[in-house]
Amino acid sequence: AHWETMKFLRPGLTENQVTAHIMEFLYNIPGMEDVEDVIVSSGPNTWPNWRNFSDRIIQPGDIVFMDLAALTWNGYKSCYYRTYCVGKEPSEQQKEIYATALEWLYDAIKEVRPGATTKDIAEQWPSAKEAWGYEEEDQAAANLWGHGLGLAQYDPPVISRIWSLDHPIEIQEGMTFALETQHGIPMEWGVRIEEMLIVHKDRT
Repeated sequence: AHWETMKFLRPGLTENQVTAHIMEFLYNIPGMEDVEDVIVSSGPNTWPNWRNFSDRIIQPGDIVFMDLAALTWNGYKSCYYRTYCVGKEPSEQQKEIYATALEWLYDAIKEVRPGATTKDIAEQWPSAKEAWGYEEEDQAAANLWGHGLGLAQYDPPVISRIWSLDHPIEIQEGMTFALETQHGIPMEWGVRIEEMLIVHKDRT
């Protein structure tokens, strides 16, 4: 579906049009049971609080991110953010912001192994104050976090600096979860990236 998005996405389309195209694409996949949420956010709709989708027209150079959220395929959920720059090459600032979000994501992924804890993962992320100047961690509750995936969209473990530092949960073999990071320029644009993980005894 993300590959289909890359082929379809272009300036002049609305977020709604992209969403409609991808929803039709997804429901034509054999085994697809439910598409609870597709997020297509562009430009200022990406940061600091994203919108699922709207009638905003995508402009050349816009950052657009899309989440395949809560897709149910053969009974199991998925969640998968990707970020795009539409119609032109990304600026150096856009590349730097993306690289920072990617670094935060993979620093967290490197900590995933049986016997590690959700605290070990959450400690890899900066505090909300350090990253964006927020006074309270809750103000950036879903910017840097992780959540279990399975028969439900938000199975354990749920990972965040808000609770994981004080209430760690052990990572166990067989756990399946997503980690996602977000970063951006307030009121202008932001990026969001996500990976889904299965924990194996020899790491992930």
